[in-house]
Amino acid sequence: MIEKFWNLVNQPIRIGPIAFSFSIFTIVVRFLFPLLIAFIVYKLLLYFAKRLIYRPKNLKDDIKEKIFRYTRLLLRVIFLIVVTILVGDVFEAEIQNYLYVFWNVLKQPLFTSGSTKISIITILLAIPIFYIASWVSKVTKRFVDATLLGRVTIDEDTRFSISTLVRYTVMVIVILIGLSFIGLNFSSLAVLFGVLGIGVGFGLQDTVANFFAGLIIIFERPIKEGDRIIVGGLEGDVVHIRLRSTIINTLTNETIVVPNNKLVGNSIHNYSYQDRRIIIVNKVQVSYETDLSIAREVLLGVARTNELVLKYPEPRVRVSEFQDSGILLELWSWIEDSTKKLDAISSINFEIWKAFRENSIIIPFPQMDVHVK
Repeated sequence: MIEKFWNLVNQPIRIGPIAFSFSIFTIVVRFLFPLLIAFIVYKLLLYFAKRLIYRPKNLKDDIKEKIFRYTRLLLRVIFLIVVTILVGDVFEAEIQNYLYVFWNVLKQPLFTSGSTKISIITILLAIPIFYIASWVSKVTKRFVDATLLGRVTIDEDTRFSISTLVRYTVMVIVILIGLSFIGLNFSSLAVLFGVLGIGVGFGLQDTVANFFAGLIIIFERPIKEGDRIIVGGLEGDVVHIRLRSTIINTLTNETIVVPNNKLVGNSIHNYSYQDRRIIIVNKVQVSYETDLSIAREVLLGVARTNELVLKYPEPRVRVSEFQDSGILLELWSWIEDSTKKLDAISSINFEIWKAFRENSIIIPFPQMDVHVK
């Protein structure tokens, strides 16, 4: 039993047609065990270095953090060198042959269309292309905002639309150029993309609709980031507008991801579309015995002394309705920012309650007169 196990772990490893010169025992003894020791040493050195660096009290925290960051980087480089040495010790002189075989496996085409061959190495090379395209598009957008659009007198919404269009255009161009460099022939893939597009189009109708709705939002600007809106019966602030969806933060600090086609296809209550100033209405009922001229002056005095209410346009008081229990008055006031609506309404209601008590103005309870014959 022991002899069979020993023969099993000591015989050369073979994966398909590839035969290696080392065994499982060799990997454990010459690679895994030294790697474990190197990892433990790395963690211990990192622990003691952290304690040693953060111990002095005369150094600033940012300096300590910078020293520790560079120390950690140095230890990681040393650990990586040790791993490389251990790998070379296992493969020995045949590592070049193994790398050649591994490279051929990566180059084996997974998909072929005409002169275009897509392999694992093609996919791996495509990853940094998408990263570079995203980075270049962001840098271009910042450059356009700071230079070209900064010298032109246009409103903020138009500037946002132009810079966003430039960003996505640059991203697509860089991706196409990068993919062509790694050997993708788009002319040979056009038919395949067309067939896939038909199939995917049926399955991603909502996604495509949301994408084009996002473009409409970017260019027409019915809403913009920072607006206070009501959508689907929920009130909140627009945090971020993306091509597929829009992020809204509600008054109760809940995050809602709204598909863009819901915003384009439905009515949106936008408090700050062109002007962030809004009118708030405070409704209060007074008894029929109340002198309305006095109640009117009291309400106007409350609005004029409130710090959230604008001095101009001036607040107004309207007699709204003669109700069963009393007369309904409405105080209409302008505030500077629509996001302060609830705070302003609450603050004014507090002051109305206080001012009515000081001036003996009665807010009636619900009542009904019954006449019996």
